[in-house]
Amino acid sequence: MRTMKAPVLLVLVLTVWLNSGDCAPSSFSSSSSCSSPPSQWCSSLDSAVQCGVLKHCLESNFTRSRQTADPVAVALYYESLCPGCRMFLVNTLLPTWVLLHEIMTITLVPYGNAVEKPDGQKYTFECQHGEQECLGNMIETCLMNKTNAIQIIYCMESSYDVIKSAQSCLEIYNPDLKWDEVMSCVKGDEGNQLMHQNAMKTKALNPPHKYVPWITINGEHTEDLQDKAMTSLFTLVCSMYKGDKPAVCGGTQRVYKSYCHNE
Repeated sequence: MRTMKAPVLLVLVLTVWLNSGDCAPSSFSSSSSCSSPPSQWCSSLDSAVQCGVLKHCLESNFTRSRQTADPVAVALYYESLCPGCRMFLVNTLLPTWVLLHEIMTITLVPYGNAVEKPDGQKYTFECQHGEQECLGNMIETCLMNKTNAIQIIYCMESSYDVIKSAQSCLEIYNPDLKWDEVMSCVKGDEGNQLMHQNAMKTKALNPPHKYVPWITINGEHTEDLQDKAMTSLFTLVCSMYKGDKPAVCGGTQRVYKSYCHNE
């Protein structure tokens, strides 16, 4: 698969970094008893045990339970084929979330500069970059309605062809969700109504959006916040989190360490 500047393999590395904590090969999904994709290793006790990451999952949940303030809410209003949107999502948003997922949340709203028109009981959409972008927006919207799709969307947006990579990205990160189910949403009333909701959310922005990517922090947009998010979202989230700063932000929060000893 051809990729943009940030390769799709990066998300595999980031996923393992998030979901693994031991040194032995059995710690990873190569374990014969592990049938879950990396994004679901900590979704249940059984998955954590089967995939050899129980220690990490328990430590991660313990850290989250000790958070002392609400996470920083980052929302991205974007278009699936907008070059600047793809660059921000791939090079900035997801890498920042990987490092700061315990103190930040992500909301993705794929719609951007599209135009919605009523058509009976449904809606039609015209997208800035054509019909393929409308399809990409719809696929990503349906994915988010059916699963935790951030890694799938990252995989799509970092690929050379966003649309053609969608099915393979889904099969990598959530093989239990069938492509036919996603496309049923895309082509049916469900997807149409979900995209209408994206249109309403975008139209409700205050101030109204003037471009994409359009970023809000805790529901607020200013040019200063936009510039800071585009320059260093990591620094912005660390500075805006009001609780005890995690160690990665330079705080004193307890850090769990795991070593591979020389035997």
